[in-house]
Amino acid sequence: MAADGRSSIIPTPLRVTSEVCARLLVIAAALGLLIFLIIQLRIVVIPVSIAVLLAALLAPVVHWLVARRVPRGPATALVLVGGLALIGGLLSFVVNTFINGFPALQTQLTASFASIQRLLAGPPLNIPSTRLQNLPAELGQAISANRDALTSGALSTAATVTELAAGLALALFALIFFLYDGPRIWRFLLRGVPRPRRRRVDVAGRRAFASLVGYTRATVLVAFVDAIGIGIGLWIVGVPLVVPLAALVFLGAFVPTVGAVVTGAVAVLIALVANGPIQALIVLGIVVAVQQLEGHVLQPLLLGRAVRLHPLAVVLAVAAGVVIAGIPGALLAVPLLAVVNAAVRSLTASSEQDPAAVNAVNPRQAQPADVTAVHRTEPSRFTQLMRRLSSRGPAA
Repeated sequence: MAADGRSSIIPTPLRVTSEVCARLLVIAAALGLLIFLIIQLRIVVIPVSIAVLLAALLAPVVHWLVARRVPRGPATALVLVGGLALIGGLLSFVVNTFINGFPALQTQLTASFASIQRLLAGPPLNIPSTRLQNLPAELGQAISANRDALTSGALSTAATVTELAAGLALALFALIFFLYDGPRIWRFLLRGVPRPRRRRVDVAGRRAFASLVGYTRATVLVAFVDAIGIGIGLWIVGVPLVVPLAALVFLGAFVPTVGAVVTGAVAVLIALVANGPIQALIVLGIVVAVQQLEGHVLQPLLLGRAVRLHPLAVVLAVAAGVVIAGIPGALLAVPLLAVVNAAVRSLTASSEQDPAAVNAVNPRQAQPADVTAVHRTEPSRFTQLMRRLSSRGPAA
């Protein structure tokens, strides 16, 4: 009775709000602890995450070979050697091309500094020329003032190289086992799930990995299309450093939305200082056209309905990834969001298929079956409206 009296004194909205806030605080504390552990274990988490991405890119090939009666061991070795050679050679070409073209890019920017000075000194900005002339000296003073920080960063290079080598070795080791023994590892992880929920979690995990397969495949293809399309446009306009800029666009495509905007802005800036405002506007039009082709044609065609994410969610995920883990966080944030999105859709679906019927390396199966059926059978709103109007018949 006393408990009932106390509960009756507290208004119901206040009691419900306090209980919700208490649960939210517990969830926030758990997420904070998880993020703290990820940051502390980043030397392990980042290489394993990269290995998962590479496994999502290469696992369909292993599955294809195993389905054609190639033993899993030789299939894994063949795909691993061939895939790493192809990916490593491609990244080496892109990075070396950008590094070799960077001195010419620096020279071009230095030679164009005078034209930028005249542009900024004129209307409507009217920045004093003395301020612009002192800019290099102020930059040198800033570097001298922060010499201690730069020196300490240089002294930690050896540790960074050691961490990088250890991370690469760990990523390679994890990738080998993900490709060779991935299904068995997943079955082992499922043992920690309560038996009544094990089937749904199994299906959700399979669909999540299928969405990751589709994401990695589409990202690589979109990066190729962006680099080739923008590179051809820069070559037609006559912008210098076409190959380094195309390589930069290719690398930036792996950070969705944000990377495309940044690399496109760099290409427009180079065209402005090297060719003039008219050519810069043409390059801007080319960049926008390629991005529209990517957003409205390539991504819906390659990613499908299940992997598509809202641009705001992508930008927020990239921003959070940068804050938490820097560049690796920016690269891994959107794939993590796609995996969580597919898993939540599967877990919240009204019904699901049997786990054996879901192919984890087929991106078309990243969406729950009941949602797919709804999208296939439910007519559009325009069709529903037309049917409703036609069913009324002519007015009497």
